Amino acid sequence: MSASEKSISILNDVIEILNDRIEGYERAMKDVEFEDVDLKAMFANLIHESRGFRNDLIQEVTTLGGEPERGTTATGQIHKAWMDLKAAFTGKDRESILSSCEFGDKAAIKAYDDALEDNVSASLRETLLRQRDSIQRTHDTISQYLRSSQAAY
Repeated sequence: MSASEKSISILNDVIEILNDRIEGYERAMKDVEFEDVDLKAMFANLIHESRGFRNDLIQEVTTLGGEPERGTTATGQIHKAWMDLKAAFTGKDRESILSSCEFGDKAAIKAYDDALEDNVSASLRETLLRQRDSIQRTHDTISQYLRSSQAAY
């Protein structure tokens, strides 16, 4: 496998995770209660951010001569099914939604870490690191929201 083919494969793996992330935050935005305007605004921003990240990586894949991934990961589909099942039993409360978002971002961070373990160009590494760091900050924020929500009970 050539270096560009390897980079395309790595990028497509991350694109799939970003597709999962977009779907997850779209679902979270629909499921969150009307009065949770803080979460709705945050989720809308995260959807926008994730689409931007995905577009950056799609451009990289296209530049390398590859076909960008359009789907989601099997893991993301399993997570979505688990969220559906959990919502059926526990409802769609703030804590459950935040917990699912935290889980999803942890999976995204792992995907970026895996991609960064491979030998990619310096410019691609910079892009992946910038995106990973942003997702890490989001994960930390969501964890804080989750702890606050749990402390309220």
